[in-house]
Amino acid sequence: MRRYLLSAAAVCAVVAGTMAHADETAAKKWIDEEFQPSVLTKDEQLSELQWFIKAAEPYKGMEINVLSEGIPTHSYESEVLTKAFEEITGIKVNHQILGEGEVVQAVQTQMQTKRNLYDAYVNDSDLIGTHSRLQLAYNLTDMMAGEFKDVTNPGLDLDDFMGTQFTTGPDGDLYQLPDQQFANLYWFRKDWFDREDLQAAFKEKYGYDLGVPVNWSAYEDIAEFFSEHVKEIDGTAIYGHMDYGKRAPDLGWRMTDAWLSMAGAGSKGEPNGVPIDEWGIRMEEGSCNPAGASVTRGGAANGPAAVYAIRKWDEWLRKYAPPGAASYDFYQSLPALAQGNVAQQIFWYTAFTADMVKPQSEGNNTVDAEGSPLWRMAPSPHGPYWEEGQKVGYQDVGSWTFLKSTPLDRAQAAWLYAQFVVSKTVDVKKSHVGLTFIRDSSVNHESFTERAPKLGGLVEFYRSPDRVAWSPTGINVPDYPKLAQIWWQQIGDVNSGAFTPQEAMDRLAEEMDITMGRMQRADEQANVYGGCGPRLNEEKDAEWWYANGGAKPPLENEKPQGQTVNYDELVARWATN
Repeated sequence: MRRYLLSAAAVCAVVAGTMAHADETAAKKWIDEEFQPSVLTKDEQLSELQWFIKAAEPYKGMEINVLSEGIPTHSYESEVLTKAFEEITGIKVNHQILGEGEVVQAVQTQMQTKRNLYDAYVNDSDLIGTHSRLQLAYNLTDMMAGEFKDVTNPGLDLDDFMGTQFTTGPDGDLYQLPDQQFANLYWFRKDWFDREDLQAAFKEKYGYDLGVPVNWSAYEDIAEFFSEHVKEIDGTAIYGHMDYGKRAPDLGWRMTDAWLSMAGAGSKGEPNGVPIDEWGIRMEEGSCNPAGASVTRGGAANGPAAVYAIRKWDEWLRKYAPPGAASYDFYQSLPALAQGNVAQQIFWYTAFTADMVKPQSEGNNTVDAEGSPLWRMAPSPHGPYWEEGQKVGYQDVGSWTFLKSTPLDRAQAAWLYAQFVVSKTVDVKKSHVGLTFIRDSSVNHESFTERAPKLGGLVEFYRSPDRVAWSPTGINVPDYPKLAQIWWQQIGDVNSGAFTPQEAMDRLAEEMDITMGRMQRADEQANVYGGCGPRLNEEKDAEWWYANGGAKPPLENEKPQGQTVNYDELVARWATN
């Protein structure tokens, strides 16, 4: 009888073959039922997933934990793609979703304690200056050539990603892999702007055409027009502006996400100003050492343009936004547009496009009966201190980040999951769900050509070369978690009335310099920032810096003539570029 018995090795081989077949069956099911459309053929998708099946074999049965903030893209990953990944690879992923502040706090805590809280994070590329200096995150360029080599998808195609320029450190190496990307643009009710009676009334009062504002003067005029002169449309009270002001961490991002540079506070230079960035932090060209945020150290965080930016935020919020907006946070204010009572928003993230294209049956009053948007998105207007060649807006690039305190096998398994959710097999479908494009091939897919009219300008923007002018926080910020927490508290004091914008920004700039001074000492004494920590300038009079390449001096007139542009002409320019 012995000749009919299989050896233990043979039994294992049979079982393994059966499991591999089951994994392939699962892959085919997901391809047919979920991962359409795709830039790949079904055969190409299956080939890519067969690679994942084989690469995941050493980690089968493992359970890993990852963390991201709560936007539709990540909800889809957490609720759908984790199931697909587990069925295909045998790796279980607990994809937790928390608020962005809690994500940043978790990243900071793991870096400080070296305890493995999560095996991977979707962490904003705003931390690129932190990760490249502290060297507590894996250098992905090195890892893909080394310990991640056997688990790096040969079809990853880094050149297809739009945001890797923002996740590359000053050393030229990749530290983070983009998972979702969205811009901060201008949003407006095109159906109202197109009304001939409102166009005539606006032109009579302000002397120029109602259209997409090019500068903040026009934005302010339009906000005043709808809030104080139109007041009501179709029996509903309407407002000319929407924003938020709750004293919470996202109030800080409201400002660090390029608000100061939109006003004109930084230097010329893209993707970030050189030497002064959108935070008002100075770092000389060719250097990796931040030199200060205060005007007296050559920075611009408390300069005239920055103070103007905070003053206008506070003023518009009080005068032109719906009642209660000053107590909204990020997550409350942006979806509030769906109520249909706001004419425009100067600071609107395209991450909320998915919510803003929901049908009327789900309570969205900004689409028509057929589901076509009554609104459009357009480039952000700029303030009076802004000059041609400066950064014009912010772009968020939420990116997979792996900390060295994560055990290697867990990091490898998490790297497989990260690549899976950004793979060409999955990405077009994921992009349709979350509308946060990361791949050129996805945004240029024919399915988005068909869907573009329903997305209010999103596809046109991401297909245009203009998109690169919107960029994340750059490498001037030496330690994002330490510095970001200073912002919301100081800005909150403006909203509460405790301090004037000038007082608040003076305090903010001083606290940033104090904090960077501590970083400088740590770097000088223990090489904590790899020699690229701050090296603060000695203080000099503001007037000296105004004349020698520091902050811009105050303008006599901070409200020049308003300028607008016709939206359809703007989109036509995008299409021809």
